[in-house]
Amino acid sequence: MATLKVPPQLPSPMEDSEQLRKAFQGWGTNEGLIISILAHRNGAQRNLIREAYAATYGDDLLKDLDKELSSDFERAVLLWTLDPAERDAFLANEATKKLTSNNWVILEIASTRSSLDLFKAKQAYQARFKKSLEEDVAYHTSGDVRKLLVPLVSTFRYEGDEVNMTLAKSEAKLLHGKIAEKAYNDEDLIRILATRSKAQLGATLNHYNNEFGNAINKDLKTDPKDEYLKLLRAAIKCLTYPEKYFAKLLRLALNKMGTDERALTRVVTTRAEFNLQRISEEYQRRNSIPLDRAIANDTSGDYKSFLLALAGHDD
Repeated sequence: MATLKVPPQLPSPMEDSEQLRKAFQGWGTNEGLIISILAHRNGAQRNLIREAYAATYGDDLLKDLDKELSSDFERAVLLWTLDPAERDAFLANEATKKLTSNNWVILEIASTRSSLDLFKAKQAYQARFKKSLEEDVAYHTSGDVRKLLVPLVSTFRYEGDEVNMTLAKSEAKLLHGKIAEKAYNDEDLIRILATRSKAQLGATLNHYNNEFGNAINKDLKTDPKDEYLKLLRAAIKCLTYPEKYFAKLLRLALNKMGTDERALTRVVTTRAEFNLQRISEEYQRRNSIPLDRAIANDTSGDYKSFLLALAGHDD
């Protein structure tokens, strides 16, 4: 009779926190030990480790990691150790600061997260920064970019699969009319993108493609250098095909001209527990190289080991 294989039991959060404390002591930090623990624990487990660490040592694990680690490896470990809502709140706040301003990060968080995850990120933002994400985005942006980003971060979309085909046809026609008039900042165009469910939007944009012979993003490429139009196209891609958006982002981050570590770290740490597997498949399909090999080719040391562990390929 075949014996049932019992998966090895993970150490308790208390044991993990003891091992992490040990990794910080002595002459040098034991980065390998940190990777072997944190890269292999899910969000709930990481939260329990942080709680056990604080209860046992009276210290904040994040602050100790910050003291012990450095550069890209440090940023990757710190982002990963935060829970998803805290992480998105931190990244969004950073993106509204003058020196680290990044409208793309705000757009990404607003458009690729589920309604509930975006809501939790906004709650975490208020708890940590004592103001709302919406007010910071509004203050930090202006003109058409503000017109697009504020509704996107303010929304709570319906998450169901139901689609109203009559509405899809009428809104596809409306979108086509506005784009033909070059009214790219029209409030109805933004309303549709910012409020419709992702399933409804998908149906509308499929109808747009079938009825008018072009994908909507092709019709929005009139001025490739226009920042607002770039954000508008990215919003559409994030809302309808996030894997394609992230695969392109990774291709741009992992290039021969120099690695964009911030973008690479952000995608791997924020997507590892969500859709990184599907992003990896899309990446390989488009670039003919597995994502883990591309990461290994472009990174080194503990940073490389940590990213590969998160991507499910320990080196």
